Amino acid sequence: MSNIDGDSVKQLAAILTETGLTEIEYDTGTLRIKVVRGGVAAPVYAAPAMLGAPLAAGGAAAPTDVAANPGCLKSPMVGVVYMSPEPGAAAFIKVGDQVAEGQTVLIIEAMKTFNQVKAHKSGKVTQIMVADKNPVEYGEPLMLIE
Repeated sequence: MSNIDGDSVKQLAAILTETGLTEIEYDTGTLRIKVVRGGVAAPVYAAPAMLGAPLAAGGAAAPTDVAANPGCLKSPMVGVVYMSPEPGAAAFIKVGDQVAEGQTVLIIEAMKTFNQVKAHKSGKVTQIMVADKNPVEYGEPLMLIE
């Protein structure tokens, strides 16, 4: 145990924090490091999901209705959302914009890789349910394109 690579463990822990993941593993064949965030589950960011989302009776959002909508663009991966191509730049899209199928609408960073998320259909952006620099889960509704 005296050969533990502390820097690698710290880097993996930082990735957990940045991405909101609860577990990550690194294996080189001769060295295997697994870092797990224990205790409390990963934080849930409910506030960004409320942006532009209508409230149902009782003040709770109705995410199941949104996810079932054919215009709902869902996250293809776990990561951190970026609404613009670089810091300080204008957002790719905003509510009310017309988008074309295949147009980049946001970026999701996963494991230090920036992945373009493209519109799955052409139409008008009616809701954006995520906020810049917030984590998202696989399958989480990102926006509605009607």
